[in-house]
Amino acid sequence: MDMNMGSELPKMAMEIPVAGAGAPTITALVKEGGRVTGYQLSNGQMVGMDEAVGLARQGGIGGVGISSRDGSEYLKSIPDGSEGNNLGNLPSISPNNFS
Repeated sequence: MDMNMGSELPKMAMEIPVAGAGAPTITALVKEGGRVTGYQLSNGQMVGMDEAVGLARQGGIGGVGISSRDGSEYLKSIPDGSEGNNLGNLPSISPNNFS
């Protein structure tokens, strides 16, 4: 068995779009009641969950893949061995700044 296969399994469970040159990355999670409702991007734009999935699928957000659970799609960090850039480790911001 290939010893690297275990590290590739999470990537195989998600769709990983190719981000366009200069595509923004996610810098913060918009949370309401402890639940992620959107994302703040490195260009300052704030997007809801569904819009973010669509942007990522079109190559408009870098560093993320698309997974689904119970029929809902959501973004996940692309596993790269670094914990610092995982979405769960990003700061959270209030939805009051989100429109």
